[in-house]
Amino acid sequence: MTIRKKMLLGYLPLSALIILIAVLSLVYVGRMRGINETVITRDLRLVDATEKMLDSLLAQELYASRFAILRNPEMLTTFWERSADFEHRLKALKELPGGDIPVRHISDLHAEYNAHFVDAIGTFGAEGRGEKAAEHERLMKKTQEELIHLLKDVNLTARLSQNSKTRETARIGGLALRVMSVLSVLGILVGVGSAALITRGIVRSVRVLREATNRVAQGRFEQVPQVHGSDELGELSRAFGEMARRLKALEEMYLDTSPLTRLPGGIAIENVLKKRIEGGGPLAFCLLDLDDFKAFNDRYGYARGSELIKGMAQIIEEVVDELGSDDDFVGHIGGDDYVIITDREHYGRLCAAVIQRFDASIAEHYDPLDRERGFIISKTRQGQRLAFPLMSVSIAVVTNKVHKLVNHIQVGEIAAELKEYAKSIPGSIYVVDRRREDAKTGVKEVP
Repeated sequence: MTIRKKMLLGYLPLSALIILIAVLSLVYVGRMRGINETVITRDLRLVDATEKMLDSLLAQELYASRFAILRNPEMLTTFWERSADFEHRLKALKELPGGDIPVRHISDLHAEYNAHFVDAIGTFGAEGRGEKAAEHERLMKKTQEELIHLLKDVNLTARLSQNSKTRETARIGGLALRVMSVLSVLGILVGVGSAALITRGIVRSVRVLREATNRVAQGRFEQVPQVHGSDELGELSRAFGEMARRLKALEEMYLDTSPLTRLPGGIAIENVLKKRIEGGGPLAFCLLDLDDFKAFNDRYGYARGSELIKGMAQIIEEVVDELGSDDDFVGHIGGDDYVIITDREHYGRLCAAVIQRFDASIAEHYDPLDRERGFIISKTRQGQRLAFPLMSVSIAVVTNKVHKLVNHIQVGEIAAELKEYAKSIPGSIYVVDRRREDAKTGVKEVP
């Protein structure tokens, strides 16, 4: 046998190992990708939909009780709005893959719940609720409890399915690590025996893939080593990179969401803003901040402060749902800071509606005495006791109408400046950045 044939025979096993590594890796990646896609397209959407349906159902109960006491038509209107929101979420459940969701049962129970409510208000007399109304209210409560129990069961099943698929992904990753490690070691051994043909670059590529596999298996999704090339190893590396990005997105989705308001947090806000800026379309970034929230929190405590934070988030979501577009985004930076990302056509009516609804409802969060006198007594950060007015909301709006927005950092800096200016003005207000930069002096002025 000539040296050439020996080299060829030495290369064939190595080629077989490389192909096997690529195929097995793509198989494992494909399996994990398929599992992750089912988590995203079904389990996460199912969990989110059932939680919002529970919120809508509890809101219906609240407005039904208020209507029974106050007989306010607005309470009745809001009751049916929450009912419509429930039905909207239910319709979304029907579109999810899989036939194990008891959509028909949920729909029947909700219809029965609404029917009991209609029967109850139909028995209201001039002197108030009678025995028939009480009976219908009892049936409403019973149906509601059954419906809540059913929704929680569906939610729990989706969460268990999600956890099971996550464990399965980890198991597949561990198996991939073991198989890939063995095959990589064999490839290195064969490569040492045929060093004249197997170049240092291929050996280095195998090692890079091993490191990438270890990082992904350990949950280290950032800075996954990459193999730069158009061969099988480069394709495998790109598959690992795609898998790492998807797994990181899932991790961020779990960790970034605010546990209090269930709104996307800072990472999601930054990603959405980056995408909108890169897209170059009409953009409006609205930064919302509650004035004197610390004084309120110090005066009434953490629990009531948290309720106010959730209430503000609900106001923003409702306004965006009613007056915004499907592309509008709502986020919660943390504390009493919120974000709306919309286009230049919508920000004015969104900001005005948020201010109007906030000002109309904020007094309800104060004690009667503080509400009547229009201020509370609390301490500043320096410990000085001062009178603080009822809270207001300041909104800073940054658009790309006047000048080009370069990145999210620039937007954040402009919004911070505008917010400080807005907070210096008493009452609820939104201010818009309309500064122009003079080409000669570089000085920005407000026209």
